[in-house]
Amino acid sequence: MKQILNRLINHEQLNKDEARSVLVNISEGKYNQSQIAAFLTVYMMRNVSLEELEGFRDALLDLCLAVDFHEYNTIDLCGTGGDGKNTFNISTLASFVTAGAGVKVTKHGNYGVSSVSGSSNVMEALGIKFSNEKDFLKRSLDEAGICVLHAPLFHPAMKNVAPIRKELGVKTFFNMLGPMVNPAFPKNQLVGVFDLELARMYGYLYQKSEKNYAVLHAMDGYDEISLTGPVKVISKNSENILTAENFGVKQIEESEIFGGETVKDSAEIFLDILNGNGTEAQNNVVCANAAMAISVVQNCSIKDGFEKAKESLKSGKALNSLKKLQQISD
Repeated sequence: MKQILNRLINHEQLNKDEARSVLVNISEGKYNQSQIAAFLTVYMMRNVSLEELEGFRDALLDLCLAVDFHEYNTIDLCGTGGDGKNTFNISTLASFVTAGAGVKVTKHGNYGVSSVSGSSNVMEALGIKFSNEKDFLKRSLDEAGICVLHAPLFHPAMKNVAPIRKELGVKTFFNMLGPMVNPAFPKNQLVGVFDLELARMYGYLYQKSEKNYAVLHAMDGYDEISLTGPVKVISKNSENILTAENFGVKQIEESEIFGGETVKDSAEIFLDILNGNGTEAQNNVVCANAAMAISVVQNCSIKDGFEKAKESLKSGKALNSLKKLQQISD
């Protein structure tokens, strides 16, 4: 590690195989905590290269506990986090709306590192059981239309990194990797990222895969469709800029999608929205992200996707997906 750190400090980059090898060595406990912390810190000072990102991703996918759901046409809705915006759990809510609209969701998530409440924090607060047993996950998919893949249960390789990430409390390149290393290998992916350069890197790496995908980056810094301004969308066949108008709704203020101060606040907002008590701004943001996911899987227009998402939320189908998951978790 000393040699690698010296190279990185001298602004050299790792090739794909070297990057993969470092993460494998981390998983095998070959480095101490100070070395791992130093390694993570380098990537807070400079951008990760495309080869490094690809190598890190390959290592985590090789080392993960994979779940075979190839018979399902699923999507994951997952943001990188790290945008510093502290919104409510938009992509997790959009996942339930998407499931309620009849699209199967394999939701990869984790506890928040740089935010108050990550996807796993709010799921845990709502009584969702975390499991890596395929039968449980399959039942979740079949009955609720969604299963929750809590990252630490599928990436044992990262047990040496988790406490360091928690202590650092800032975004690291692991934020960038989260959406890329879903252990169910979904055929479709909606991913939000916290900066435009990373969106382009994601687009490039997904272009080399078989996935249907859309990579999102709101131009004012959000890692999802925020409706507070334009959002860049990179998909398999196109690059577009979307605004609130594309969804047939009004632009909103940042304060309207704030996520509260605690996990309890986040869970309350989550339930309010699914129970039909969300504000117009909250509902529209959730449905806009779900609309994008639905359009990726069903190849329909954004407007059609938005109508399906609204119907899922208003009819209670999205809430029913959550209730089913809670029942299965008992």
